Amino acid sequence: MERQDAVVIGSGMGALVCAAYLAAEGRRVLVCEQHSIPGGSTHAFRRRRRYEFDVGVHYLGDCDPDGLLTAVYRGLGIDDRVRLRPLDPDCFDTVTFPGHTLKVGAGWSTYRERLIAACPADTHGIERLLGICAAIGDEKRAALLGTARSRPDPPEPADRPARWASRTLAELFAHCGLSPRAAALFAAQSGNYGTPPSRTTVLTHVYMLDSYLRGASYPEGGGHTLGTALIESITEHGGSVRTRSRVERILVERGTVTGVRLASGETITAPLVVSGADFPRTVLELTGAEHFPPAFARRTREAAMRLPVAVLYLGLSRPLDHLPNTNLWQHTEWDAEAAYKELEAGCPSGRLPFAFLSFASLKDPESPAVCPPGHANLQVMVPYAMPGTYPPRYRRDPCYLHDKQRLRHMLLAAAEDALGPLEDHIDHIETSTGLTHTRYTGSSGGTPYGLARWGTLAARPGVETAVRGLYVVGQSTRYGSGIVGTALSGVVCAEAITRRRLLAPGRKGAAA
Repeated sequence: MERQDAVVIGSGMGALVCAAYLAAEGRRVLVCEQHSIPGGSTHAFRRRRRYEFDVGVHYLGDCDPDGLLTAVYRGLGIDDRVRLRPLDPDCFDTVTFPGHTLKVGAGWSTYRERLIAACPADTHGIERLLGICAAIGDEKRAALLGTARSRPDPPEPADRPARWASRTLAELFAHCGLSPRAAALFAAQSGNYGTPPSRTTVLTHVYMLDSYLRGASYPEGGGHTLGTALIESITEHGGSVRTRSRVERILVERGTVTGVRLASGETITAPLVVSGADFPRTVLELTGAEHFPPAFARRTREAAMRLPVAVLYLGLSRPLDHLPNTNLWQHTEWDAEAAYKELEAGCPSGRLPFAFLSFASLKDPESPAVCPPGHANLQVMVPYAMPGTYPPRYRRDPCYLHDKQRLRHMLLAAAEDALGPLEDHIDHIETSTGLTHTRYTGSSGGTPYGLARWGTLAARPGVETAVRGLYVVGQSTRYGSGIVGTALSGVVCAEAITRRRLLAPGRKGAAA
């Protein structure tokens, strides 16, 4: 049996950040990744030696020199290993609805001005809405950094941020008296977390929006550089990362972790296990519900996951140099609730209500790996539930292939709605579904977003569990989904284990 100080399950962003901080502290750390490539959603794949596609990194928020993501890397002394290229600060997201375009640029004040310009009759409601949301963002960020300070209460007691963080966006829209048009514009980037306003807490939306309004960037060389830098830090401090090493069981004796057993039969003993695997699987399958309080296990069994994501990967034989360095959010209707009902039903109308377009060849134009000169590399994404029930060996199932082909047509149609005809310029085309995501990551329901509901809508697990020595990180924790949220879960987990602050010193330039 191998002996380690800590075993980390999975090599996603949260897992690698936590492992890197533990290794920097001097602990013997082993990261066990089931896939052949480490990095989780930060890794990339190549096709035909011509195109390199990111799996989960499309843009990053809060990563300026004073940002939270920068602090995570600076705390490990590796912030110089990831070079970031800013998206257009005046318009990092272009949101289109029938008859209207909203350019989302950096800064709450700019965002406020453009929302009001789009919906002047909603000026008072927008002012109230953004005042509440900006205050929630400031408070949560200050709490992470240990710099919380008092701020004056808003003029209306009903607008106090503490009343709203755990309530839904739909409730906040009603409270502020927003028109359907203004509400749709504010919720237009919901594809970053995959739920409609009626099932999204204000805090969830604020975590996402506040991060990007502090400045959106993309890593030079692709998203895999984020994971590579962390893996280098782990190994430089004596830790190791093993691929094709699927953890079959987290071993527990008398309420305390003793190690893990791999699918190969190998047992690795350790007094500390950090799971970056899917949260329900960690509790119910890897550990076993019997090791947790009954109410905790029941809540996990009954948990609902957010929607899976469908992605169309496109390589084009022509450039898209006429476009600015921005993402496109292409909406065909103004009703977000109706849009998600359509997506959850598999789009019986045959048309996607919205889609997100990301252009790697615009974000990293000097990278020779992204695409050949004169070509373009883009992805079209949408939260989407496949409409059928498929067998375990689904990849050659006729029903699955039919539904996947139908999905491809809808994604391509969304891209052509935004960019014009593309069919004659397609050099590579590939589609992934939620089942693809489950195959590679083991996520429940194929979602990259984590839990939608865990007992109550606002409840999310922290990093510590009732099993001594067992911790969890990742997109289902209370620190938000996406790259920044999962990275924060990793450093907060390391803080809980080491019992000392790490993020705040890292922001000031002190390495772990």
